[in-house]
Amino acid sequence: MTNRTRILGQGLEVSAIGLGCMGMTQSYPPFPDRREMIALIRGAVERGVTLFDTAEIYGPLTNEELVGEALEPIRDQVVIATKFGFAMEPLGSEPFGGLDSRPRHIRATVEGSLRRLRTDRIDLYYQHRVDPAVPIEDVAGAVGDLIAAGKVRHFGLSEAAVQNVRRAHAVQPVTAVQYEYSLWWRRPEGELIPALEELGIGLVPYSPLGKGFLTGAIDEATTFAATDIRASIPRFEPDARKANQALVDLMRGIGERRGATTAQVALAWLLARKPWIVPIPGTRHLERLEENLGAADVDLTPDDLGEIEGAVSQIEVQGARYPEHLEAMTDR
Repeated sequence: MTNRTRILGQGLEVSAIGLGCMGMTQSYPPFPDRREMIALIRGAVERGVTLFDTAEIYGPLTNEELVGEALEPIRDQVVIATKFGFAMEPLGSEPFGGLDSRPRHIRATVEGSLRRLRTDRIDLYYQHRVDPAVPIEDVAGAVGDLIAAGKVRHFGLSEAAVQNVRRAHAVQPVTAVQYEYSLWWRRPEGELIPALEELGIGLVPYSPLGKGFLTGAIDEATTFAATDIRASIPRFEPDARKANQALVDLMRGIGERRGATTAQVALAWLLARKPWIVPIPGTRHLERLEENLGAADVDLTPDDLGEIEGAVSQIEVQGARYPEHLEAMTDR
């Protein structure tokens, strides 16, 4: 990557493109061999990636264990981000036993994450979803205590609405907000991105490739296993995929002119939005990892960006991004 690093809030320096590790153990079966994923994570470090994203609930628990084992020999070279905020009992319940961001739960959760990650500190600790039952000030204060104790370095929020970002930031400075953001989900542009710019907080887009759709590898004929998360997402119903293909066709055309793949155009577009945006595409294949990292070398011209903006404004993306019960947990 030519443009190798970026600064999130509070001076946290990370690679311009991180690696989302969730899909290695959750949501996109069949899951690959653990040893292969350890090799992939270490291969990402060798290629300049420093930001690795996981969560207690991914697996659950097994994703942190995987990331911890992979990064233990090179711990001081990387930034590990994980998340708290779900009740973990009973395991397997839907959704995961519900939300729980009570301070005492946060204090207990961090110990398990530290153990599984084989580390003495978590670099970036996100509240996974805002818990309406717990004032966000109490959450920020609990994480602030963990920072003071040296167990956490930076505080983050995931899918938090602007008012909660502001309230949390007033208690404990927020380093990054993780939020779905891509060419087919642009809600953050309304209120969130202007607020983050004002407050000096970074944005970490998850699903920057639209859960694989924006790579161009999925069409209306693609089938998903029943346990694949996309099988339950309205945006991935066949009719929606057919309608949304126009987005992929647009990026493919620009990519052909720029010598880039469709996925690289989608990621380069995000990188061009703001210098403090750090997408975390997930992959389980070395060639896809290298392709994604190559997006940092794709400099879209003002004409390219204008063409994308003009064309996307004419495309109405079809289908909700989540089933109703999951969407209810977001943006609050």
